[in-house]
Amino acid sequence: MIKLFPYVRAQTSESAMSKEQRVLQYVQQNASRGDPDSVLAAVDKFGWETEWAMNVGDVKGAILDRFVEETAPQTMLELGTYMGYSAIRTVRLLPETAKFITVEFDQENAAVAREMIAFAGLQNRIVQITSDTADVIPQLKTKYDVETLDMVFIDHWKDVYRRDIKLLETNKLLRKGTVVVADNIIYPGAPDYADYVRTCGKYDSTFHESLLEYSKDDIDGLEKSVFRG
Repeated sequence: MIKLFPYVRAQTSESAMSKEQRVLQYVQQNASRGDPDSVLAAVDKFGWETEWAMNVGDVKGAILDRFVEETAPQTMLELGTYMGYSAIRTVRLLPETAKFITVEFDQENAAVAREMIAFAGLQNRIVQITSDTADVIPQLKTKYDVETLDMVFIDHWKDVYRRDIKLLETNKLLRKGTVVVADNIIYPGAPDYADYVRTCGKYDSTFHESLLEYSKDDIDGLEKSVFRG
């Protein structure tokens, strides 16, 4: 059975804590401070055994790992921090000289991510911005000293994927060879984005089928799009 995609933070009568806060508490109680891999393992265990969570997860995460290792980005942007899982997953693979910027609109999720990233010991390697991506993208060159991006990971509101990749183009943040990876192409789906990157002529785009995070049955996948310049 396909799970409901939790756009709205779930709360239970048993606890006033949000799901994200419960995940953070679980990590703090079960992972090792300063060990990114143990943080990821704890989040994944929570997602598989306790409550479903909309991180990229360990199965699709392994595909993302491969893309990061192949690209070896020196400057990378993430749209959608959520709890910080994918930021931790990515930055653990990058050299300390790399610049990693992540943007989250929801202030409560951003606060959880800040604590999660600090627990993993990566707070000095990740630039966290709490704002609308539409406001941040035009400021990346002037305010955040970004010339162009080597890699982008898109995993926020699915209905703005297309808007934001076009903003990246308009603001000349993509160069020939920039790798753009988008999550949840099948579920809950980003059909207008997928159609755009596959047909606009600006990208070499491929779909990489996988499973929805923390599901053994539900199909999802990542779209990898390489900017032609």
